[in-house]
Amino acid sequence: MESLQFIFANGGAGEASYANNSSFQSKMISKVKPILEESMRSLYSDSVPSCFKVGDLGCSSGPNALQVAYDIIDVVHDISRSFNREPPSTFQIYLNDQFQNDFNNIFQSLPCFYERLRQEKGERFGACFVNATPGSFYGRLFPNNSMHFFHSSTSLHWLSQAPKGLAKGTGLINKENIYITNTSPCTVYQAYLAQFSEDFNLFIKSRAQELVRGGGMVLTFVGRDETSDIITPWGLIGLVLNDMVLEGLIGEEKLVYVNMPRYGPTANEVKQLIDAEGSFTLQKLETFKSSWDEGLKENGNGDFVIDTNVRANFIAKYVRATTEPFLTARFGEGIIDELFLRFSKKVAKLLEEGKLEYTYLVMFITKK
Repeated sequence: MESLQFIFANGGAGEASYANNSSFQSKMISKVKPILEESMRSLYSDSVPSCFKVGDLGCSSGPNALQVAYDIIDVVHDISRSFNREPPSTFQIYLNDQFQNDFNNIFQSLPCFYERLRQEKGERFGACFVNATPGSFYGRLFPNNSMHFFHSSTSLHWLSQAPKGLAKGTGLINKENIYITNTSPCTVYQAYLAQFSEDFNLFIKSRAQELVRGGGMVLTFVGRDETSDIITPWGLIGLVLNDMVLEGLIGEEKLVYVNMPRYGPTANEVKQLIDAEGSFTLQKLETFKSSWDEGLKENGNGDFVIDTNVRANFIAKYVRATTEPFLTARFGEGIIDELFLRFSKKVAKLLEEGKLEYTYLVMFITKK
């Protein structure tokens, strides 16, 4: 029953766009920058390629894509300066996301990006070419042995498709849920793990072919803490959709076949997959917690935001920015405003009861 396989975010620059609702993802990029710097130093303390080729996988649209590019250039320049060497004469930055991604939104920012590089790096700064590479990263994107470094942030928890086998017969295996919850049968968890394993294995196999020997990747995505209850925005969306079915706002036949194509693995699951595939050495694997409202820490007066409705609305906006196309394709545009209004109210109630957190995995791996 699934006709659209891939998740893509809201384009444009409107109120519900990813470009205007991605400060949470920006915060994750900032948190991981020290590991990015450490990783790049370990890779290029001896030498830096004269033409440095970097792929940012799952870049989406808005300011974050070019911020990652700038951070990488900045780190490479610092490395070169600290070892008294010339920086690369050329940077080639390849921005990757789904074919439906709003690359135009990024390209409109390129003049300001290039001007920032000239002002902050000086007239001696070499050439920098930014390119779009549309397509799924669950497969090949670049020629063999052509890339030096890959970066991916808040993307690899999205699967290539919903897990196979969850809509057998009447489609009730994951009844009343569109994602894994504490009440999901074990078969649902196994189906999600199997799909993630298939996708992640294909991802690392593809990157192993594309990276030069000794090249590396820094990957950051939502994982899972085995000791915690499974409370996710996507589980809450499922609860809202069920409420709307009971009220006759959505037909039940539309809901029973929908499963969210994403999975948060444990650190051990990821380590086992990397070791079993065999192309990479796992240099670092860390986990950290992040509150759902990370990125909304201050109001206009510089104070911490404590109003639960404001915090819940912030969360609802960025969740909507990344899931609206998926939900619209299955339930229509007419229910989206009401769905996220109800979602925001459920989040506000949970915020009053306690802290809502994601578990993030960040890893640095190098090609053998």
